[in-house]
Amino acid sequence: MTILCAVVALLAARTAATQDWGPRSLEELKVEVIERARSGRGPVGRIKLNDAERAVAMLDDLERDTWASAWSAVGQEYLEQARAATTPEDAREAYFYAWRYFDVGRWPTEKHSAGKRRSYENGLAAFRQYGLLLDPPAETVRIPFEGSEIVAYLRLPQEPGPAPLVFGMNGLDSRKEEVMVQSDAYVRNGIAAFAIDMPGTGEAPLLIDVGSERMLSAALDYLAGRPEIDASRIVVQGRSWSGYWAAVLAYTERDRIVGAAVHGVGIHHYFQPQWQQKAIMSAEYLFDLFPARSVVYGVDNMDDFLAYGPRLSLVARGLIDQPSAPMLLVNGERDSQQPIEDLYLLMRHGDPKLAWVNPDGGHMGRSAVWPDERILAEVVQPWLMQQLGVEPGM
Repeated sequence: MTILCAVVALLAARTAATQDWGPRSLEELKVEVIERARSGRGPVGRIKLNDAERAVAMLDDLERDTWASAWSAVGQEYLEQARAATTPEDAREAYFYAWRYFDVGRWPTEKHSAGKRRSYENGLAAFRQYGLLLDPPAETVRIPFEGSEIVAYLRLPQEPGPAPLVFGMNGLDSRKEEVMVQSDAYVRNGIAAFAIDMPGTGEAPLLIDVGSERMLSAALDYLAGRPEIDASRIVVQGRSWSGYWAAVLAYTERDRIVGAAVHGVGIHHYFQPQWQQKAIMSAEYLFDLFPARSVVYGVDNMDDFLAYGPRLSLVARGLIDQPSAPMLLVNGERDSQQPIEDLYLLMRHGDPKLAWVNPDGGHMGRSAVWPDERILAEVVQPWLMQQLGVEPGM
């Protein structure tokens, strides 16, 4: 009850300021952003420290559009550099940084302000130019779906013949563009990479709900019709929130996938009100955790949010004891965003699973010794490649 009262008080205070930034003041936020930029931690990884310092200097308040404007100003500089570039290599690098700063500007969701929406749209345009300049390039695919469309990226290796494929999904606050940026290791090893926004995020045509995995199944249908893809060798990679969808597909699509990496495990306890009331105060998250979590459901108040989640549980859905494709479960014992109990619960039910748990790790298992990049390179990606019958070589 004490936690709930604290949450309600925090939300009320932030709502009065038209912002729900979490437990940090403006000055604390600035310090945290610079520290994360220096160490390469999300959501400000893959950027330049001096650019982060310039953007932070433009933050005069905690308004969402102020955040978007500061980072977009830096993104616009790189966009102009890209347009003026005289070599493909220079253009590619400038488009990459333009996308990154626009993407930070829309973080954690583009659905809460006009400025963040503009930043998101500018980031999409910059990324697609960047993707065309990759070698091999990233193709934007559009899949008709229930009167709308699924927008995704597909990157094919240069080797001839049907290729195995990694079906990748973003987390709550990342987007499919970030998933595609992490595809190099797969492509170098002759594996195709597919990136799609999970339900409720980015350009996804559905909010999160029971059954929303049907859009992911529709994407698998599409891939099965691509002659460049070996549809008998597809694995799924979830990260953070989309670890849930990776686990769901391991059950519902077990005949069409040969493995699922559940990197970040929120499958039952995560959805319970007791956990959410505590977790939305997590200092692991930079700001706006409640708005980011609620918007993917299409709700905007605490009561509706807490009532919405429990039916998504794999226990409530009757999936947890069903046969499944092989799963790799990855998380940290100290994760304050997704309960480690969900990983152990998933291990104790259904078919046997492999697990990697960092006893000192926070969300997704990350720690100083095991940053995100190391976990991907040494744990997640090798396992997925092995499931595809590919021996990692590069």
